[in-house]
Amino acid sequence: MFLENTVNQKEQFGWIEVICGSMFSGKTEELIRRLKRAQFARQKVEIFKPTVDVRYDEDEVVSHDSNKIRSTPVPAAANIPILADGCDVVGIDEAQFFDAEIVKVCNDLANRGVRVIVAGLDMDYKGNPFGPMPALMATAEYVTKVHAVCPRTGNLANYSFRKSQSDDLVLLGETEEYEPLSRAAYYKAMLREKLRKMDVNSPEQLPSKNEGK
Repeated sequence: MFLENTVNQKEQFGWIEVICGSMFSGKTEELIRRLKRAQFARQKVEIFKPTVDVRYDEDEVVSHDSNKIRSTPVPAAANIPILADGCDVVGIDEAQFFDAEIVKVCNDLANRGVRVIVAGLDMDYKGNPFGPMPALMATAEYVTKVHAVCPRTGNLANYSFRKSQSDDLVLLGETEEYEPLSRAAYYKAMLREKLRKMDVNSPEQLPSKNEGK
């Protein structure tokens, strides 16, 4: 839950809202919804995303459902404060891809009276906390965790299972590369991956010293 109007109007501080969850959980959709409401209220809004995110469009934040809003790609978190000067509301998508400076940037903006809305993956494909997201969630006033639906169990999904074999931490992708899974389905999928790697690397699968002589 979050409040869009403060009770004590004399306190001019802003706040931070974090929208987190797995792939395909509607994080960006919810971010765009809140930002468009602010625009409708004639508030000055600026939206930022990391330059690495070019899946749908270079200059727009786009959800999986093709809902979009104009944004400014930035290479580092340090670029945001200058570009956000004079704003009432700042939106940041794919926050997990930013450097650790994003935490200070968001808090500094909030301390200046700006409403900061951040969206990002809370866990990477290994199930570990992703980048600066834990610190952002800890310092935010409002945290909303959204969920996808697990296609294997029908339960709520909060893990992003990577179907491809890449070990890169940052790998942009869609349904071809990722699948949202529930805890039970994710545990079973990771166990199968572990067993598969053990089979590939087992001594029985390696050539003997006498082969080829």
